[in-house]
Amino acid sequence: MNLIRHFLAGYTENFLLALVLWPMASFALTLPILAYLYHRDGRLRLGSTVSTYLAVLYLLGVACFTLYPLPSGDSGLGITYGVPWQLNPLAFVGDFRREGVSVLPQIAFNVVFFIPLGFIAGRLLRWGFWRSLLAGLLVSFCVEAAQGTGLFGIYPYAYRTADVDDLIYNTTGAVLGWLAAAALGRVLPPGALAEDGEVTHEPGFVRRCVAFWLDTLLTTLISLVVAGIIVLVLHNVPGGERWVDEPWALWAECLAFFLVELAWPARHDGSTPGGAFVRMSCETKPRTGGQRAAFYVARLVVLGGAYLFFPLAWPLLVLFYLFVRMMPYDLI
Repeated sequence: MNLIRHFLAGYTENFLLALVLWPMASFALTLPILAYLYHRDGRLRLGSTVSTYLAVLYLLGVACFTLYPLPSGDSGLGITYGVPWQLNPLAFVGDFRREGVSVLPQIAFNVVFFIPLGFIAGRLLRWGFWRSLLAGLLVSFCVEAAQGTGLFGIYPYAYRTADVDDLIYNTTGAVLGWLAAAALGRVLPPGALAEDGEVTHEPGFVRRCVAFWLDTLLTTLISLVVAGIIVLVLHNVPGGERWVDEPWALWAECLAFFLVELAWPARHDGSTPGGAFVRMSCETKPRTGGQRAAFYVARLVVLGGAYLFFPLAWPLLVLFYLFVRMMPYDLI
């Protein structure tokens, strides 16, 4: 027990760093996973939501435990000298001869540390055995490569040991995690997946937010490409230089927003590109003629306000949805 306590004591700061980064990184890392789950399952279960947030914490923990603390100062490990790679897969034999059972906590930690990754791959992502094994191998390889290259060249020397044995231990842990997920699946099978073409006309607030996030990414991408092409053309046509300073990026973004949030869903039964990916339609009830047109105009105004006044608009929309259980434009 003292061996384990002594071993874990050195990682306290790493775990605290993961907890500090969690709220900031969860927004960026969780949304893609939620989008994938909506696309695959057609719904979002409470267990999946909790598992997603825990998975984000776990991934942050992997990064913090394996890469932190970083080198600092003007000299020392990683600054003026490095640690050689350990490429002998039988090096653990010599470790046992020199240090005895005191090496066991390190080996056990490297195995146990990757069990959640295999479990996430098998249970949350529902990957097969070989895909999960490959995921564990690749994640572990990235970690070892980062350690052995000074965080991919950011530091002139390696500040931690890139160990081939760790690669074996980590991959073994991922395999054990996948086997645990498979065993749990026999006792408590995961829910059914979405059927082809399944779309809901009663999306919840979280699904709406995920769809809007995807649409925002697409809008930004389109506007950057269009504005870039316009500026490039203006730089290469006679007299075009005087038009380069116009706010092309803003106009392109407005056009892209109009296309993504109005023109596209109006022609695709209420599904924006992001909405189609998470299997939802914004049309919560049948509307025709002027009522449908008014609905889309109101929706464009509300989402445009949410897009332009993000810090203020979203809390108001959340409160409105909590009390009314629908968005303002759904009232039309």
